[in-house]
Amino acid sequence: MLKILDKYIIRKFLTTFFFMLGVIMLLSMVFDLSERLSEFIDNKAPLSAIVFDYYLNFILFYGNTFSSMIIFVSVIWFTAKMAQDTEIIPMWNSGKPFHRFLRPYMIAATILMLISLVMNHFVLPKSNQKRLSFEEKYYRESRSVSDYHAEYPGNQVVYFSSFTTEEKIVNNFVLEQWDDKNKISYFLKARTATNIEGTNNWVLNDYFERYIGYPNDRIIEGHQKDTVFKFNVDEMSQRDNVAEAMTFSQLKSFIKREKEKGSANVPMYEIELYQRTSYPFATYVLTIIGVSVSSRKKRGGVGVNIALGLGIIFIYIFAMKVTTVAAINVGFPASIAVWVPNIMFGIIAYVLYRFAQK
Repeated sequence: MLKILDKYIIRKFLTTFFFMLGVIMLLSMVFDLSERLSEFIDNKAPLSAIVFDYYLNFILFYGNTFSSMIIFVSVIWFTAKMAQDTEIIPMWNSGKPFHRFLRPYMIAATILMLISLVMNHFVLPKSNQKRLSFEEKYYRESRSVSDYHAEYPGNQVVYFSSFTTEEKIVNNFVLEQWDDKNKISYFLKARTATNIEGTNNWVLNDYFERYIGYPNDRIIEGHQKDTVFKFNVDEMSQRDNVAEAMTFSQLKSFIKREKEKGSANVPMYEIELYQRTSYPFATYVLTIIGVSVSSRKKRGGVGVNIALGLGIIFIYIFAMKVTTVAAINVGFPASIAVWVPNIMFGIIAYVLYRFAQK
C-alpha cells in the first residue's frame, strides 16, 4: 500500500517528466518547423497533414525515443531540488533505509517503462507509417541507389548500376539464375528496367537473355519485354529508417528476407528490432543512478547535479553509439550490442546505490 511519501514522490516524478517532455518536444517542433517550413509551402502540404500526420507522430516517436534520457534528467532535477530544500534529511532521520526511499521511484519508472514498451511494439509502427509517408510526399529528397547487388530467394542474383525515385528507371539491369549445383542456368541483361508501381511486373528495354545448358542453350534479344520477378523496386531502394514503420512480426520477416539477399543493412534492422525492448529497460538503470547521485545535498546546488547528470547521459549515448557501430561494421551480435550499455550502466548503478547516502 502506498504511503503519503510514495504518492508525493511518484507525483513529483511523473509531473516533472511530462513537463520536461512537453518543453523539449515543443522546442524540437519549433526548430524542425523553422527548417522544413519552406519545403512544406513549396510542396503545398495541407495544414491538417502537417499537424496530425507529421507533428503528432513526430512527438510520439522522438518523445518515446528520448524518454529514458528525459526520465534521468527529471529524476536528477526534482531529487536534487528536494535535497536542497532539506526535504530528504527528515526521511533519513526517520530511520527508513535507502531502498525504501527508492521504492516510489521504481514504481513511477515501471509505469513509464511499460508505456514505452507498448509504444515501441504496438503504437509507433503505425504512427511511423503516417510520419514517413508524409516525409516521402512533402519534403524527403529523392532516393538514389548505385552499384546495387543482392541475392534473392530462389538463387537469383540481381545487379544494376543506378536508380533514382525521380526517374523510376533502373539502368543496366542484370539478373542471374543459379541452379543447385552452383552453376548459372539463366542470364538476363537490359539497358533499362521499369517496375510497374505496386506490383512485381517489370518492363525491360533493349534486353538480352540466355538460357544456359545443353541441349536447350539459346539466346533471345529484343527491344521490349514484359515480365514478372519475385521482387519490386521498393525493395531495392529502401530508406535506412524503413524498419521504424514495421510491426514486430513484419520486421522479423523483413530481416529474414534481407539475410537471404545478403543485405549489408541486416545488423541495422536487427538493432531496431532489439532496442524496442532494451531502451525502455534503461529507465530502471538511469532512475537508480539519478537518485543515487542527486539525493545528497551539494554545496554547488542543483546545477552541480544537473551537470553530473548530463555528463552521464553523454557517456551513455556514446556507449550506445559504440556498440551500434560494432554491430554494423564489426559483426558484433545486435541482440547483445543493444543490451551492453544497460549492463555497463547497471553495474555503475549498483555501485552508486551501494555507496549512496544511507
